Amino acid sequence: MSLDVKGRLIKKLPVVSGEGRNGKWEKQEFVIETTDQYPKKICMSLWGDKLSLLEKVQEGDMLTVSVNIESREYNERWYTDVRAWRIQMDDDQGGLPPLPPEDLSAEPPLASQDEEGDLPF
Repeated sequence: MSLDVKGRLIKKLPVVSGEGRNGKWEKQEFVIETTDQYPKKICMSLWGDKLSLLEKVQEGDMLTVSVNIESREYNERWYTDVRAWRIQMDDDQGGLPPLPPEDLSAEPPLASQDEEGDLPF
């Protein structure tokens, strides 16, 4: 199953490595927070040569992450892995552009009046 998840990168965890029966392995986990009405934090992992995808992004960046979700059983317990395989930077940074700062020293413009002195509304 492949899904796309959008959110802000809030934490990069250190690289973990080890050796198993299939040889040496490396993984790095990271956490993003979704921008839904009720934001969720999701921990995802990158394995092997995919670790380089995380080098380009900084904490606070808005991302779209493509993931595969898989569960497996071990000793009658189930473990779920959210494995990222693509990371894209979001250009819009999650919403509308920031508003320009308000100039509080300027007075509001006066409403224009027509020849008869009536207000425009």
